[in-house]
Amino acid sequence: QVQLVESGGGLVQPGGSLRLSCAASGSIFRFNTMAWYRQAPGKQRELVCSITDIGSTNCAESAKGRFTISRDNAKNTVYLQMNSLKPEDTAVYYCYLVSRGQVYWGQGTQVTVSS
Repeated sequence: QVQLVESGGGLVQPGGSLRLSCAASGSIFRFNTMAWYRQAPGKQRELVCSITDIGSTNCAESAKGRFTISRDNAKNTVYLQMNSLKPEDTAVYYCYLVSRGQVYWGQGTQVTVSS
């Protein structure tokens, strides 16, 4: 079993920055992909950014140029650096891990962008 624990969410003003972290624990196979998804009220969950075990990244158009995903394999931790935040970035952000066909989700962390 794998557990994912997110941290770093909160309230920030437009134009501000936040850094989310997600620590994975348990039986983690080293070949895996981790990602951040988000879900705003009344909307479907959507991919923000993903990163493979060798560091290949992919981000949604809305995140490109503002968000950066990275990971520390030694710590089994993935990060999401979010800059130039906008009110439309307000959502619950979920950590995601897929390995050997198994999908795991974190409990989510709230990000609110408001003045």
